[in-house]
Amino acid sequence: MCGRYASSRRPEDLAGIFEIEKWDPEETLAPDYNVAPTKEVYAVLDRPLKDAEDPRPVRQLRKLKWGLVPSWSKTPEGGARMINARAETVHEKPSYKRAFSSRRCIIPADGYYEWVTAAAERELEVEGKKKRPRKQPYFVLPADGSVFAMAGLYEFWRDKTLPDDHPQAWWVTCSVITTEAETGPLAVAPAEGPRALADIHPRMPLMLTPDRWDSWLDPSRTDVEDLRSLLAPPPPGLMRAYPVSTAVSNVRNNGPELLKELEGPEEGTLF
Repeated sequence: MCGRYASSRRPEDLAGIFEIEKWDPEETLAPDYNVAPTKEVYAVLDRPLKDAEDPRPVRQLRKLKWGLVPSWSKTPEGGARMINARAETVHEKPSYKRAFSSRRCIIPADGYYEWVTAAAERELEVEGKKKRPRKQPYFVLPADGSVFAMAGLYEFWRDKTLPDDHPQAWWVTCSVITTEAETGPLAVAPAEGPRALADIHPRMPLMLTPDRWDSWLDPSRTDVEDLRSLLAPPPPGLMRAYPVSTAVSNVRNNGPELLKELEGPEEGTLF
């Protein structure tokens, strides 16, 4: 899954990486080293500009809320639970299938955090231990330091309790697509602990390599079977992972120190 990630790149840097044509400086977000659900996040999307005479899609950097609210939803309350969409079923789930066919985006990140799900944890659960074991978090990122481009969906939701001209009348929300975690060896693995992403968690965000960006963002591509071919996992061996402080487990903690690599898992944590 993807429940937390880091995003520290400046919008002007993202504009260069993704060939952005339009972004609003008023929507600039501060670097966030502990992005959590319901926060505002950057998303790259291709869409015609509002009220523009030219109908062509324009590559934009937009500020969206993480947690997708379907257009048909009566309230936005379920958005916090819809942060991830499974690649295997995104084309058929009512909450996601419309967005999958025409409202796809890229959610840029430095990398994502994942908390290890290990055999020791499962044993404690089987034994009926009430106290949850203390999990070791890992930071997962491209081994070459490039941007982690997560496949995403976005959706519009109208708050009918507000007038049309109200600034919060329209919500624009998004979700990260996840896939099965890689079972092959990491490009760079920690000195001790997991050797593959699947050793940390069975799911991971679907990373799009640059050769798929244009196809994924193209709103004219609406054929479901054609789009499903873009959900294939990236080539293996592109990622690295390393242990970080359990401070990231508290959403109130936020700073570059959360990305500091530890020599090994913290004492008292699983793995």
